[in-house]
Amino acid sequence: MPDELAVPPGLAADPKACELIRARVARRGLVCRLNRGAWTKDEAPIARGILLSDGARHVVPALDQAYGLDRAAALARMRAVFDSELGRPTTDGHGKVV
Repeated sequence: MPDELAVPPGLAADPKACELIRARVARRGLVCRLNRGAWTKDEAPIARGILLSDGARHVVPALDQAYGLDRAAALARMRAVFDSELGRPTTDGHGKVV
């Protein structure tokens, strides 16, 4: 796809590197693919939670760099929106195994 993000530098040389999640906006909604085999059934909920929180901490410096946003304030806002979306979703989650 023409707008696909490039693999970060240096990852091609790591034989243990693997993609865990791919997300795209299409048909006015979020479409995700998950690497289901990355963790065991018992590890998966914990690991996915860590993945999402680590992802947020990676986004915050990028927001600072791109827009000059205060990192603590940006992370607090992200957390508030995350908690709000979990409690009162603005869209239906309809994941399935394909």
